[in-house]
Amino acid sequence: MDGLETNDRSQQTTTEQSPSLLTIILDTNPAAWALLSDTLPLSAVVANILVFINAHLACNFTNKVAVIASQPDKAQWLYPPSQEQQTAAREDAAEDTPRPAKRVKLNSAQPTNSDADFTDGSKYRPFRLIETALLNSLTELLNKTTPTDLDPSSSTSTMIAGALTLALSYINRESIAYSESIVGVATDPTTQQTADTSSPSRLQSRILLISASPTTDLAHQYIPVMNAIFACQRLSIPIDILAIPLPKFSPTNSSDTQSGTPAISSSNSTVFLQQASDATNGIYLPFTFPPTGSSSSSSQQPRIAQTSSALLQLLLSPLLPSPLVRTHLTSPTLINIDFRAACFCHRRVIDLGYVCSVCLSIFCEPPLAEEQPGPSTPTPGEPGGKQQEPAYECFTCGTRLGLGEGVGRKPIVVARRKKKKKVAGARSGLAGGEGNSRVGTPVPG
Repeated sequence: MDGLETNDRSQQTTTEQSPSLLTIILDTNPAAWALLSDTLPLSAVVANILVFINAHLACNFTNKVAVIASQPDKAQWLYPPSQEQQTAAREDAAEDTPRPAKRVKLNSAQPTNSDADFTDGSKYRPFRLIETALLNSLTELLNKTTPTDLDPSSSTSTMIAGALTLALSYINRESIAYSESIVGVATDPTTQQTADTSSPSRLQSRILLISASPTTDLAHQYIPVMNAIFACQRLSIPIDILAIPLPKFSPTNSSDTQSGTPAISSSNSTVFLQQASDATNGIYLPFTFPPTGSSSSSSQQPRIAQTSSALLQLLLSPLLPSPLVRTHLTSPTLINIDFRAACFCHRRVIDLGYVCSVCLSIFCEPPLAEEQPGPSTPTPGEPGGKQQEPAYECFTCGTRLGLGEGVGRKPIVVARRKKKKKVAGARSGLAGGEGNSRVGTPVPG
């Protein structure tokens, strides 16, 4: 009996790190990527995203990933595929239907059949499954794109609100499933006042939004976007933003005019994305294109390779660590954050506006009610009635609004009171009223 081990192994606890769920929202607006085709094409971005996903999965074998495409008219799953996509894939496999020949190319080189077979055979199986499913879904999505969507003059906004809603729904479902597998009883994360990211029984979740469209057109999605931001803030889900600026086709010198090369501009308004990263303790990274020397067509491929390397460096450096690891690191922060809001009447980003005291709706100008009061009853001795003050009404909740006295009027500036000047020789008490008050010092004797 002395040689038997008496340690209680059931009391030993594991210190394994909880898995991390990475949800990537990719802006697939055709109009935006058509403008970026000469500097940073979509194929190069997808290739870097696959490397970033592989690095995320390599950090922990229990990590998970999800990818959502944000189109101008909808938000669609790229990975994991939706039920409709899985059903269509099974039907095509059963009927031996060939896949479309047009597929997203990740590089310009054409591999041989032997090289492709060797690459697929030696690749880690989870990496290969995710890459195949993501490329097939993206190819199917791009094949359904019409030529009118490639017009740069068309709308450059995407369904960011719908993509954030899909991401939150998927994160909530995966969090409940992970809690059931660990504890045995499902816990609703929405009932917790503050979520603890360091808890081993909680799934670490985060959202990465890669945006290429200007967010000035997102004013009509202000309410759902802010609701999604507040939900992520409540659940302690950071939203990381990687903003890619669009090229500006306004040459500044004659050389640019002759070459026709667009100048990269970072002046796209990212008001709501800055607020999303700041409210959820995320990271906001504006992508800066590396400087280029010549603008000839022969240097287009090296320029794309250089830009792609810069993008991959941003993905693998500050955006790869999980929320738990970031507590031990110094993450980049944004100092100048634009906290302006969009009005509910004209969907414009404003600096000064009017707020309803009931529903907190924002207006750029006082909203007039449909029924306006008529002129008042004329008093005796007056030719007509005096026009009453206009009525204001919030078209969100229907509350009658009343402006305070003096609101909207031009301020009246009161001039400063002038000081009185002292007049020489006006001292009182002088004999004869003489104005000269200076007298000599009396001498004794």
